[in-house]
Amino acid sequence: MTSHSERAAAFLKDPDRVSWHDETLWIVRKKRDRAAASVKEWENLREKASKLKEYVLSDLAGLLTEFERNATLNGAVVHWAADADEFNRVVLEIIKSKNARNIVKSKSMLTEECGLNHFLQDHGVDIVDTDLGERIIQFRNEPPSHIVLPAIHLKKEDIGELFHLKLGTDRGATDPQYLTRAARVHLREKFLNAHVALTGVNFAIAENGTVVVCTNEGNADMGVHSAPVQIHCMGIEKIIPKMEHLAVFTRLLARNATGQPVTTYTSHYRTPKENGELHIIIVDNGRTERLASIDYRDALKCIRCGACMNTCPVYRRSGGHSYGFTIPGPIGTILAPHSVPGKILYKDLPAASSLCMSCSNVCPVKIGIHEQIYKLRQELIRKGYGSFVKRAILKISGFVFAKPVLYDISGKMVRIALKIVPRFLIYSRVNTWGLERELPAVPTQSFKEWYRQNGSN
Repeated sequence: MTSHSERAAAFLKDPDRVSWHDETLWIVRKKRDRAAASVKEWENLREKASKLKEYVLSDLAGLLTEFERNATLNGAVVHWAADADEFNRVVLEIIKSKNARNIVKSKSMLTEECGLNHFLQDHGVDIVDTDLGERIIQFRNEPPSHIVLPAIHLKKEDIGELFHLKLGTDRGATDPQYLTRAARVHLREKFLNAHVALTGVNFAIAENGTVVVCTNEGNADMGVHSAPVQIHCMGIEKIIPKMEHLAVFTRLLARNATGQPVTTYTSHYRTPKENGELHIIIVDNGRTERLASIDYRDALKCIRCGACMNTCPVYRRSGGHSYGFTIPGPIGTILAPHSVPGKILYKDLPAASSLCMSCSNVCPVKIGIHEQIYKLRQELIRKGYGSFVKRAILKISGFVFAKPVLYDISGKMVRIALKIVPRFLIYSRVNTWGLERELPAVPTQSFKEWYRQNGSN
């Protein structure tokens, strides 16, 4: 398996695309900032959302049981899945019990996490993603590169060529309205012939057994209203206690994700349609193990807004696919290593961060993302996952930093060395950092020396 740096290097080979990707996501970040500034009580909302999520994590079993009881009273069929395999099997059993063949699905990161599409296709089930971005990447047979903007890595020229091959649009067409209209015609036929509609779940309300799905395209509603059987897939952390709490999160979600006041559609599903069925599948898939971790449990607060990706300088310049995990960016960096219970995977991802804290600063539920990344780095080194060279450098650095006199002497030696050592020795394959960067001018004195002279002024 290739590393993040190797995959990022492949993305960086197209500098124009990298700059465009970086600038586009920064535009979304600025829209988020304007939307946040328009709400006077924004920080109070963040604090309230964080506290609500803390309460949820403190009583997760009780709230889920309450939700199951109320959803069942509403006429829903509630299923539980311990892991991805069980989740996929439950979905397949529901589909087979109805002799269904055509499945439409609105965007769900849980189904991506569990590999549902490929599983169903292997069992002869035609499943179609109906979110426009998700349909685009499904055509390309690749995972999403962003949890809210799954095809953000593609330009309209890429999509025009793809739609010409898949949908028969005019060759060279790049007009977004024309391409979107073609996708709408293609998907309308899928909706009208659907036997089962699957959706994700943004929020599940314990007190009344309702699931809430937020979309901008209305595709979740189209699927649910067209198909006789609806299946809603939710991770255990999606629960919130009461209906009155929903407004806290809906005010934060869209503003943080895209800069909108609210998603175009915020749909509540509580009871089955007449002569229809409503299934809800509650999935663990490693979440309870994370819940038991004092250091990393706060990651379960995440409401999947994607704001940490839009602001992250590493994500913006390396692309979502460089992470190699279902959820990329800063939040993916803290979810990926412990994504399989008992194992530490994606060990290179915690290094893919500048620890600039921007991710934590924009998080609507105040997850200390940068703190968890830092803890992961420490954990990986303690468990011996760092390279020998890195561990040796850290030990030497720790020894030097702990001795002020030695630190001062070494600083002087480095400043002298940088002035006299030939350039080709510094900017070489030995120092990979220097392959893409220029060191700043060597200062004439250390900060400590400067401060002794100027600190009292």
